[in-house]
Amino acid sequence: MSRYAAFVLLLSFGLVFRLSHGIEVNVTDGGKLCLYANLTLSFSVSYEVTGNKSKTVVFEVPESASSKDSKCDDTSPILMLSFGEGHSWSMNFTTKDKSYQADVITFAYNLNDSTVFPDSLANGTVTVTTKPDITNVGLDTCYSCKSEDVIQASAEVNMTLSDVLIQAFVVDGSRSQNLTTCAADTPTPAPTLTPTPTPTPHVTNTTTVEPTTNASTTVVPPTTPAPTLPTPATGNYSIKSDVNGTACLLANFGLRIGFKQNEKYQEVNFEPPSEASGTCGVNRSELVLVSNDITVKLTFTNDTKKFRLQAVNVNISTSSGVFVQSNNTLSLWEATVGSSYMCNKEQNFTITPLLSFYTFSLHVQPFDVKNGLYSTAEECFLDSDLSFLVPIAVGVALSFLIILVLISYLIGRRKSRTGYQSV
Repeated sequence: MSRYAAFVLLLSFGLVFRLSHGIEVNVTDGGKLCLYANLTLSFSVSYEVTGNKSKTVVFEVPESASSKDSKCDDTSPILMLSFGEGHSWSMNFTTKDKSYQADVITFAYNLNDSTVFPDSLANGTVTVTTKPDITNVGLDTCYSCKSEDVIQASAEVNMTLSDVLIQAFVVDGSRSQNLTTCAADTPTPAPTLTPTPTPTPHVTNTTTVEPTTNASTTVVPPTTPAPTLPTPATGNYSIKSDVNGTACLLANFGLRIGFKQNEKYQEVNFEPPSEASGTCGVNRSELVLVSNDITVKLTFTNDTKKFRLQAVNVNISTSSGVFVQSNNTLSLWEATVGSSYMCNKEQNFTITPLLSFYTFSLHVQPFDVKNGLYSTAEECFLDSDLSFLVPIAVGVALSFLIILVLISYLIGRRKSRTGYQSV
């Protein structure tokens, strides 16, 4: 009886098993199964070592991985596996009509872990995000994909998923036996070959005329400058701690992304998605936005006094490949905890040498949201009443500099004339 009680207790917190066919995760809420996953997951990570060289390691999620940070939700559940010294992998889901999809995969790996990354020159945690091809899964079905799926999350990171069986929205605590199968597992019917009839040859009399070549001039069309993008649409986003709760993270902004890929710089307006996903915490909150071929993940932190945007992860799929950039050492959009940050005017932020953000009508509060409403806003300098003093101060400084130059010129000229007087 005691062993049965211990088994029930373990299930109530979510248990991870290591089986011959992968990792099985059972996440429960109130004693009922609410999220199920069974998959095989491995990583290939390249990192820098001494001698200006790189090293690549391949490792799987170990049997000691924990799923305690996974979350069940009626709209945006999260499957999260934590393992080793600061490594984690998560998959965010959202619903759409009568189906659900995986919005974003986030993989964080700690280069300080010498067991996995021996001789690494870099330190700290690196986070990469990517969008998986898991869409249109029926709400009361499991997503099944036995085929191997290699996902390039960045230039340094590849993830390999196989033998995947996931149900992100479990109904009434029972896993569904119905499957939504991935395209890779669906056999492609062989094409039907229709025999081509052989034409009957016939003889004709022909006269060959020597062609006349007319010189022609190729007209090069004029180069059209890239059109100026309109102001991006403003997205209104909110994250709830649970389905029936009030918002714990609020954000409104329009976003334009500038990025350089294969030596070509381009800008795109981010189209606000209809839904957002993320998490709320005491000292760390996340907002994940997925629109078309762009995934943006914003991570906010606070030190109990001030909050700030600390990390940005961007993944863009283009015709030239996948563009991935991240920065985990930012300090942007800073304001006092318990207030919100606002900046209506356009701002330009250099996230990395290859990635820039342009924000419009920005208003954000990632912590201490009361009654689902923004608290008093702390405005950016561009919106403040003091911003008009900058050009005045510059003008005064230039005027003072001109006066100094004139005085120096007059004094120098007077001394020069005095030097030519006879004694």
